[in-house]
Amino acid sequence: MRKMDNVEIKTLKCKDDGSIPNHPELELLIYKHAVDPEDDIKSILSENRWLGIWENGIAPFHHYHSNSHEVLIVTGGSAEVQFGGEHGEKIQLEKGDVAILPAGFGHKKLNADDDFTVIGAYPEGKEYDFCYGRPAERPENLKNIKNVPLPENDPLYGREGLLFLYWKYNR
Repeated sequence: MRKMDNVEIKTLKCKDDGSIPNHPELELLIYKHAVDPEDDIKSILSENRWLGIWENGIAPFHHYHSNSHEVLIVTGGSAEVQFGGEHGEKIQLEKGDVAILPAGFGHKKLNADDDFTVIGAYPEGKEYDFCYGRPAERPENLKNIKNVPLPENDPLYGREGLLFLYWKYNR
């Protein structure tokens, strides 16, 4: 795993588009090439209390989670992912990249290599919902997003991690 000082960080802030709410305060963080193939990603996540660990891909439709933040770590291949909803930004994620999504932040896989895989997890293993931007789900989901606490740890770097340079609530 790269040392924190050597990680390039990209940020993305998207407004509510009327369907995908994104997050009213927190931005998406991408740590470029932060993990190496020999890293035991599942152990790193577990040590930092990002749990409910799974391995698969990213859904090929716009969705978000209203009740939890999420980390996606690319362990194979690359993919073009649209973040923020239908009019959001298209970003190429590559092996070794880490995307940390605040609650409410939309994401959709547009295209990917055949070997594209990610490992995902949630702070403290919070059970997550799957939201699609439907009008009927919106009022409750907007409340949920505002009530999701900041994680106690950065998924890679723990309590003193890079996440906390960017994520702060103005409450």
